[in-house]
Amino acid sequence: MRTRLGRLPPKVDNAPMDAKTNPYESPQDGGLVSESIPNRLAGDPSFWASTATQFFGAFNDNIFKQLLLLVAVNQALQGKDATDYQGLAMVVFAAPFVLFAGPTGFLADKFSKTHIIVISKVMEIVAMALGVVAFFWYDQFGMTGLLVVLAFMGFQSTLFAPAKYGILPELFHGRDLPKVNGVFLMTTFLAIIFGTVLAGFLSDWLPGSLWMASLVCVGVAVVGTLTTIPIRRTPPATPEAKFTLQSFGIPKKTLHLFMQDRSILKALLASCMFWLCAGIVQQGVNSLGKVQLELSDAQTSWLGGAIGLGIGIGCMLAGVLSSGKIEFRLVQIGAWGILFCLGLMATPGNIHGHLLGLWGSLPVLILLGIFTGMFSVPIQVYLQAKAPEDQKGQVIAEMSRANWLAIFLSGLLYSVFDQVLISAGDLPRCYLFGFTMLIMLPVAILYHPHSEALND
Repeated sequence: MRTRLGRLPPKVDNAPMDAKTNPYESPQDGGLVSESIPNRLAGDPSFWASTATQFFGAFNDNIFKQLLLLVAVNQALQGKDATDYQGLAMVVFAAPFVLFAGPTGFLADKFSKTHIIVISKVMEIVAMALGVVAFFWYDQFGMTGLLVVLAFMGFQSTLFAPAKYGILPELFHGRDLPKVNGVFLMTTFLAIIFGTVLAGFLSDWLPGSLWMASLVCVGVAVVGTLTTIPIRRTPPATPEAKFTLQSFGIPKKTLHLFMQDRSILKALLASCMFWLCAGIVQQGVNSLGKVQLELSDAQTSWLGGAIGLGIGIGCMLAGVLSSGKIEFRLVQIGAWGILFCLGLMATPGNIHGHLLGLWGSLPVLILLGIFTGMFSVPIQVYLQAKAPEDQKGQVIAEMSRANWLAIFLSGLLYSVFDQVLISAGDLPRCYLFGFTMLIMLPVAILYHPHSEALND
């Protein structure tokens, strides 16, 4: 439904906008238009467009990143003193999030989040084209060229993150946020499944021509850019904001919010610990498959895909079971379930020194993913819903920065754990999951927030 409002004075035009009306400048008539949010989520084109945009972005990231991680872990098989570069790759990918989350959060609040999303998707096309170059001339550039492209990918994702999540409360009713986040995370991890598994097959099929695999990423980036077209344009949340050097740090207003509302701070810390563990697990799965179980690239990617499948199921379950509220009991169930699955994955046995092997690991990793989805959805919804309207972009950016700082640290910790296992007599790589279980244990024991209702 469209309602002609005419040209409003600048003071009104810059006022905070109600998420239920989303006024924006119409390119057709030059006036301000109010477009009501459809009552049915399934009938909202912006829902399907934003979901597709998120899917193709995650799909692309995981094709390219898994291709690079497989190249990195295969380095560890080249000889006794060879190095596993997975930890370094995770550090390089996460560094832009840590450094630039503040400025990108500022941009997400000062400008239309829809515009930021489109710009970031165009940058993705450029990044994937550079990936083709880095793989084609791998003999000249080596891992350095791939890591440079990975860093640029990280910067593009840093720009995308606060806009893609911060826009959700502006596009949809509050009561729909658990479902939207559940679908978003489910499709994200379906993209992880398809991207991770496809990367493994491409690596096996094109061992000397990975630049051809990277061409697939360019095509996916183009499609993902086109899916942004139906997304409703949203107005800037704080168009009067001025950029300062403090934007590189945590803004005083946002820091004050964290200090005053300890529930938001605790949710942020729980999210960080979770992503620290998730980063180690991703690298540990590749190391388990390639180094310990001696699997092919494709079979190793099945393990990562199994986690993605489980997370998709868990996110959908969390969205359905939340039923219009932030259901923190799911977080507690998820945390203890994650610990149980990590314990199974860490257990040595008779299959190349592992209890489960390939076929036993697949169902356990699916279950691990289900518990992961149940853990992550309520926390993400809470941080989105509880942030003040004029700080949503910045709060989401700080959540992103904190999570990626955890992933940055996961690269360092993985490298340390890997060297500890090698120094202790080349112990089974499955023990990496035991280290991860010890990190996650305090979250399960100490984090017990109460469930809350969501406003419409």
